[in-house]
Amino acid sequence: MPKTFEKDFISYCNNQELEVNPNQITVIKKLEQYYKSNFKSFFSKLFSKQYSKKGFYLFGGVGVGKTMILNFFFDQLDQKKLRQHFNEFMLSFHDFVHERKDKNEENVINQFVKNLKSKASLIYFDEFQVTNIVDAMILGKLFDQIFKEDIKIIVTSNTKISELYKDGLQRDQFKPFIKIMEGQSIDHELKIEDDYRKSNDNQKQRYFYPLNQETNFKINKFFRTITKDKKHSKITINVKGRDFKIENFYEGIARFNFNDLCDQNLGAEDYLEIIKNCKFIVIDQIPKFNDTNSNQQQRFITLLDVIYDKNISIAVTSNQSLDKFTSSRLLEKPFKRTISRLYELTSRE
Repeated sequence: MPKTFEKDFISYCNNQELEVNPNQITVIKKLEQYYKSNFKSFFSKLFSKQYSKKGFYLFGGVGVGKTMILNFFFDQLDQKKLRQHFNEFMLSFHDFVHERKDKNEENVINQFVKNLKSKASLIYFDEFQVTNIVDAMILGKLFDQIFKEDIKIIVTSNTKISELYKDGLQRDQFKPFIKIMEGQSIDHELKIEDDYRKSNDNQKQRYFYPLNQETNFKINKFFRTITKDKKHSKITINVKGRDFKIENFYEGIARFNFNDLCDQNLGAEDYLEIIKNCKFIVIDQIPKFNDTNSNQQQRFITLLDVIYDKNISIAVTSNQSLDKFTSSRLLEKPFKRTISRLYELTSRE
């Protein structure tokens, strides 16, 4: 473990040719305090008067460097640790519940958390958000037990703790989780004007628009190029008895229409299984979003989160430029993250 995070963070940014921002340095200093209060020796903790908060919750707008900072911090730690997409984590919990004969909620939660503790003393959730009512209703009890078992949690989010699951169904049942997170977390907002993912050094290269004959020609030419000499096949993925067919599959390169992925009853679990088979994805005909197709938009947000988390590059076609995208009213905030990630995903090498 480095003696000073700040020095190593600056070196890291210089090596990656990233701009070092004073606001980011402030976060690094807070993370160093968090580390010292949680991971120092037993005897140092014993005589420490400072209350050790087990969570570190970093929130702010898209593209300000939240993920970059916590990735850096996570990589420095020698402890048993786990980085997981939040949807993936909750799916593992629901699978655990499904497999247990003992359906007593408290017993199952305790068993799940004890199993979790054997794997990790720290868990990292990047771009944390809650959209599922089933998850919202269980999170308070689940995280309460996680913290009781002294498992540390670090989180990035676009939303401050008090506004998580805002306007969600039965939000009163989610409020215990908010209280637990606020009591157990160091929370900090990272504010930076520019979205680094939209900088001149990171211009989009595989975002094709508008939807017309010329764009169609370009994307078809691009697809022929990346699948040259690769064998075409059709594969079927089964997720808990549900079949999903990939018609255009070329040895890990897949092409979908937007409706194939987002106009069906698919969720994070399905997307995770689809992504396991893919190393590059093309998505055609992403529409404009509004209140009438908010369900499709929510699936698209989830899909992009999974793709981003699994580090998959993509190419897409749409009828508008990225800065002209509209959104349903309910999803405006999380969709800003999606747009920013589209910039990055369509420009990765």
